[in-house]
Amino acid sequence: MTAATSSGPAVAAAVPLLDIVDLQVGFRVRRSLTETLLRRPARTVTAVDGIRLQVGAGELVALVGESGCGKTTTAMATVGLVPPSGGSIRLAGEDLAAMPPGEARRLRRRVQMIFQDPYESLDPRFTVRRTVIEPLVVHGVTGDREALACAALERVGLHPADRYLNRHPHELSGGQRQRVAIAAALVLQPELLVADEPVSMLDTSVRAGVLELLAELRRDGMGILMITHDLSTAARYADRIAVMYLGRIVEQGSARVVVADPQHPYTRALVAAVPRSDGGRRDLALMPKGEAPDPSAVPSGCRFHPRCPVAEDRCARIDPPLLEVGGPDVGAGPDPDRAAPRAVACVLVDGVQPASGWAPATSQPDGAD
Repeated sequence: MTAATSSGPAVAAAVPLLDIVDLQVGFRVRRSLTETLLRRPARTVTAVDGIRLQVGAGELVALVGESGCGKTTTAMATVGLVPPSGGSIRLAGEDLAAMPPGEARRLRRRVQMIFQDPYESLDPRFTVRRTVIEPLVVHGVTGDREALACAALERVGLHPADRYLNRHPHELSGGQRQRVAIAAALVLQPELLVADEPVSMLDTSVRAGVLELLAELRRDGMGILMITHDLSTAARYADRIAVMYLGRIVEQGSARVVVADPQHPYTRALVAAVPRSDGGRRDLALMPKGEAPDPSAVPSGCRFHPRCPVAEDRCARIDPPLLEVGGPDVGAGPDPDRAAPRAVACVLVDGVQPASGWAPATSQPDGAD
């Protein structure tokens, strides 16, 4: 991710696989009967407000935040399921949002998504064979489609594949369903995989297997954007973490460093909410006050200040941009050779420097975690 202000320029050292620039996504709110009778104008809720996010080849980036912060909307916009209101979404330098539908469809084959609930994402009427072959049909891929489907099933650990081809979703476990969903995404051989809470609906016993599969795909050179609310999972499997609050990214950096030494008060609250392995008590002084505000009524200044336990008067006036703090966090993620800048959007953090611009280096699969 280029640690820059949402509207400022950024100089990329290399063209990233995915480059989201100043992305905005808004939704019109249906007027109530009273608002209609009073002829009040329709309101627009901005779910994603000018974020910048990058994912390199062979890199797993975790977008973290509580429900309603805009992370799933970001994922949906990335794969073209919701239209952006502003900004750009570039895949290997090509702007998907600005392309004619036919050309964008060709490029979107290179970006696939795994949805949160494997019990809802698979059509109960379809066999595994039809589920995995369907993307090939939609995108006009010819050849031996069944062989391609079997190869995808084998790749996600469902082997021998022919044992699963004629099964329906109700005949599979939750972990097997999610692996079928991943196989349906991989059958097109995408370069980028967007995983929206890929294990949150699964039993603890099968989560590790799915996460290890994603880690293996990353090592094979695939870029992965993982949406999650689980910081402990992000710290273990992601190269970088971007923390999102009320439509904005408030902190980013190498995964383990962000979790071990959070700078933004919201990130500290998320870390404090993770159950401790030693059974110790959570630091209640770090927990946010009240509930997340209505996205249609964004607070002035820092969006987190009404809930922030350390907010000052100036926090209600200043809307802080995302700026770098110190140098890059070297060797802090699963890939020890990858460096990432630390960036925070908070006026209370010491050492905030203007962003110099950064893009993830293109890594080659080395087979090592």
